[in-house]
Amino acid sequence: MAEQPSESLPAVPLVEQVGGIPGVLAVAVEFGQVVARARTDAVVPIMQTLRDDPRFAFEQMMDLCGVDWPERPERFEVVYNLLSVSLNQRLRVIVTTDGATPVPSVCTIWPVATWWEREAWDLYGIVFSGQSDLRRILTDYGFEGHPLRKDFPLSGYVQVRYDEERKQVVNEPVTLTQDFRNFDFLSPWEAITSLPGDEKAHAARLAAQKEAKP
Repeated sequence: MAEQPSESLPAVPLVEQVGGIPGVLAVAVEFGQVVARARTDAVVPIMQTLRDDPRFAFEQMMDLCGVDWPERPERFEVVYNLLSVSLNQRLRVIVTTDGATPVPSVCTIWPVATWWEREAWDLYGIVFSGQSDLRRILTDYGFEGHPLRKDFPLSGYVQVRYDEERKQVVNEPVTLTQDFRNFDFLSPWEAITSLPGDEKAHAARLAAQKEAKP
């Protein structure tokens, strides 16, 4: 029986073949995964080739996600995870953008990309040109900002609570009623240094220690 290719050891021909696609800047094996870095403006023809060329046959786009690197000029990475069911191989394609420059949408190649592109725009503010349905998908109506950006405050800007007087859920600016917090990292058992009724035992122990000192 022929030995099946292992996902942890990608075939060298895949690296070489993907590297020959116009618009691909670099291809490497990272943590057992073939990763291709490409020009943003060439993402559509690259994806079209990866889907239709029988050497690749990536019929499915399993995921699209964003990564935020605030210290970089092009702070956002858009990561496409592709799967070839027929050839049993995977590929990760990465493009970058500065947040203002739109990334071409691949929804005409894989319609499921609409869900992922909406999520990337909702959480990171990454804009996709050619995407006609760029609406929020995870945050609430009227939400301001993009919560997975590294410069978005952990507390957010708006808090939601139920108002007993108005008998409805209300949105209001975040109010932190406790400015400073002290955290005790001891377990409940380590924090207990004495139990009720142990006072005599502690007193006897201290007396014994004093007597033992010269």
